[in-house]
Amino acid sequence: MNQNPEQIARDQIDQMLIDCGWVVQRKTKINLSAGLGVAVTEYQTETGPVDYLLFIDKKPVGVIEAKKAEEGVRLLQVEDQTKRYADGKLKYLNNDPLFFGYESTGEVTRFTDYRDPKPRSRTLFDFHRPETLAKWLSEEKTLRARFFDLPELNTDDLRECQVNAITKLETSFKENRPKALIQMATGSGKTFTAITFIYRLLKFAKAKRVLFLVDTKNLGEQAEQEFMAYVPNDDNRKFTELYGVQRLRRGTFSPDNQVYISTIQRFYSILKDEELDESAEETNPNESRAWEKREPVPVVYNPKIPVEFFDFVIVDECHRSIYNLWKQVLDYFDSFLIGLTATPDNRTFGFFNQNVVSEYTHEQAVTDGVNVGFDVYLIETEVSKKGGVVWKGEYVDHREKDTRRKRWEQLDEDKVYSNKQLDNEVVNPNQIRLIIKTFKEHLPHIFQDRVDEHGVFEIPKTLIFAKTDSHADDIIQIVREEFAEENKFCKKITYGTTKDKKDDKGNVVEKGEDPKSTLAQFRNDYYPRIAVTVDMIATGTDVKPLECLLFMRDVKSRNYFEQMKGRGTRTIDLDTLRKVTPTAKFTKDHFVIIDAIGVTKSLKTDSRPLEKKPGVPLKDLLGAITVGARDEELFTSLAGRLARLEKQITEKEKTTFQEKAEGKTITEVVKGLLNAFNPDTLADIRAQVEQQFAGEAPKLKDEKYEQRVTALQDKAADVFNGDLNEYIENVRRAHAQVIDHINPDKLVNVGWDKDNTEKAQTLIKDFTQWIETHKDEITALQVFYSQPYRRRQLTYTMIKDVYELLKAEKPMLAPMHVWRAYEQLGQSNGSPKNELIALVSLIRAVSGIDQSLTAFDRTVDKNFQEWVFKKQAGALKFTEEQMQWLRMIKDYVAASFHITTEDFDLSPFNAAGGLGKYYQLFREDYEKILDELNESLAA
Repeated sequence: MNQNPEQIARDQIDQMLIDCGWVVQRKTKINLSAGLGVAVTEYQTETGPVDYLLFIDKKPVGVIEAKKAEEGVRLLQVEDQTKRYADGKLKYLNNDPLFFGYESTGEVTRFTDYRDPKPRSRTLFDFHRPETLAKWLSEEKTLRARFFDLPELNTDDLRECQVNAITKLETSFKENRPKALIQMATGSGKTFTAITFIYRLLKFAKAKRVLFLVDTKNLGEQAEQEFMAYVPNDDNRKFTELYGVQRLRRGTFSPDNQVYISTIQRFYSILKDEELDESAEETNPNESRAWEKREPVPVVYNPKIPVEFFDFVIVDECHRSIYNLWKQVLDYFDSFLIGLTATPDNRTFGFFNQNVVSEYTHEQAVTDGVNVGFDVYLIETEVSKKGGVVWKGEYVDHREKDTRRKRWEQLDEDKVYSNKQLDNEVVNPNQIRLIIKTFKEHLPHIFQDRVDEHGVFEIPKTLIFAKTDSHADDIIQIVREEFAEENKFCKKITYGTTKDKKDDKGNVVEKGEDPKSTLAQFRNDYYPRIAVTVDMIATGTDVKPLECLLFMRDVKSRNYFEQMKGRGTRTIDLDTLRKVTPTAKFTKDHFVIIDAIGVTKSLKTDSRPLEKKPGVPLKDLLGAITVGARDEELFTSLAGRLARLEKQITEKEKTTFQEKAEGKTITEVVKGLLNAFNPDTLADIRAQVEQQFAGEAPKLKDEKYEQRVTALQDKAADVFNGDLNEYIENVRRAHAQVIDHINPDKLVNVGWDKDNTEKAQTLIKDFTQWIETHKDEITALQVFYSQPYRRRQLTYTMIKDVYELLKAEKPMLAPMHVWRAYEQLGQSNGSPKNELIALVSLIRAVSGIDQSLTAFDRTVDKNFQEWVFKKQAGALKFTEEQMQWLRMIKDYVAASFHITTEDFDLSPFNAAGGLGKYYQLFREDYEKILDELNESLAA
């Protein structure tokens, strides 16, 4: 108790060294045979005694300069002193300069490896183990020096954005930057990029271990599959045949692998030597619905996993994994830290020291054809925009949100509700029904090509974002009714497994579902066509066939909105798309946002909501604080709930609350809860303690500070007791959802967003400009811009060449994408059967051959009718068999743009007799007719 600050620091450092496997000895009792690593205190050098001299296998290798805790702010200034000791001569020894230098207060530790290129100190959670220093000494170069041995990147099979990310990341390593952020748009191959640079680090930089952190189990499974499938472009073996890859599960950890995949919450439990149930890995920590009954335990040193265990830690979806409790995992390791995300926010940039080595945005990905863009279709209704009112005296349903139990009661006062209260305090089924009905009716206009051979429209894969579970249930029921479909047509996708539903006798009436299986069905099977989600399908989860997002909830977070939009951006080839959507005629080149709530117009911010546990029932929050839980999230969440409740209840109910809350109003209770964790309040308490106990040991000050903070928190929590808690619950139930069946809803506006019009005009302009630019250098375009008779020379190959060049240079100008732009402006006729037909139709419109954009097959049909009419205007009359052949030729030209005698060896002509039959029918005119049709049909 009487130790001075220097002695306290030495004791802490001693314990840290012992925990890391060092034998600590005084200079008067040296025994270098006591262990591989021996730390001798106060060893004499030519410049004075060094606080700790480190021996490995009886040879001096490094020094530690110890300082009291208050000197933590000066550790950088101590580095010169450490270096003098490391370079100085040791008593009794004829030593060379030592390689390793540490500065430590026992609370803050810094380390420099003097062998590094441009040696730079870095902060450590704890000291390195003796075995680690011994291994480093046996290596010719340090890891930071080996970065310069990385060969030039083999860019085969890599996208430009991936090449850029890897190249700049390796430059960041060479500059010894501890953190780096890779921002790559959803679908652009972040994980593939990460595996590529991991492979290079293992092979060429001789890295020993890499940790790949995710925040949900399903992302870990996806990452594991990608590692198993990865084949490097300089070796024909799979990654997992070259290096050990382990996905950490319950009770599994082997130190012999090179790559470890783990959720950040599992690794937190591993460092604490605690088991973790797999259910805790289902949701990402920032959206966890589980209630912690106690304060989280800080990470402490774990000798099984020393701080230097990993050379690199990669954090997937780092925009949501680097904060709060879980950040301790990242701070623990002496590793380079690489973040991967599509949607960074300001906190993410700050955490990674603004070191953005790759910035590949969604817009760039769309331009490159890596992602698909989107169009916005608006559905605006009166209630969605303005809310409504249910008058006093009306009998309406009141429904509890959680149990969905209803009671039929008369309103004793007017219930006026805004659009923000909709689907929370008030549910208007008419509003939900009008949106769904309008959505259904306009889908054939939004997706004009989705009709099967029987003329039946096929619903594209659609994801609906709902506000709450209760809202989602309402939507699902109405979707099934309005589309006249069965249960499997529309399902809910959540993070948690749903339980079996049973009747009063205990019989299962509806089987519960695992969200993973429902998600797999939505991704791979025909049903469900429509899925409804509240929590959002997890970031990084692919549902490539998804073509439509219907927003029935607003989102204020810019980052969250981008993630939600990201569900639709994935590309998919036509054959794969047709497996779940058979009527699809073209490769997915866009998706549609149906905005039924104004989400595309509302103001977005980077801020987070006050309530951090939105899914925890109010009853559980009250119960937790009553039994002594003192978690900041608990206090802020409960404060948010009570603040909302105050706006809902009557003056009489507020008075009763005050009577049961020791005279405190709801506002005073809320202020107390928030003040208990207010940074300014806590800073004031710290300042008071420092002033009152000046000169006392830091440990005593910390104890006094903790006592006063605990007292502040207890004072805020003491108001809650069984009586008040029960009253709060009863009041909340009394103010459950009102079901407004009375007010009908009206459609205010429906149609494409005006921004789409501007985008469409720009797209057409860009396409026209590209055609004009290339018209003198591409043979097919020269044909279009020449005399009409030259168009008979146009071939399928020529058009394919134009298409391939366009796709390579300007993926955004894909023919069907441009066609839809004309369609949105109401300037198109018909629907092309494929991309090449669309391209020919567009070129004809741009070059002025056609007055308006018309599907080429329609043009061919019209020109064919005119040609036949002219030919038969005189004495010539075609027989029915000749007309059948002429129609086959017409259809062939409509699809292939040109016909020659060689084509009669192909379908459908070969089955009808081929060139011989054609010659037999038309004799000496057989070549003349082909020439005329080639010219006339393309006119």
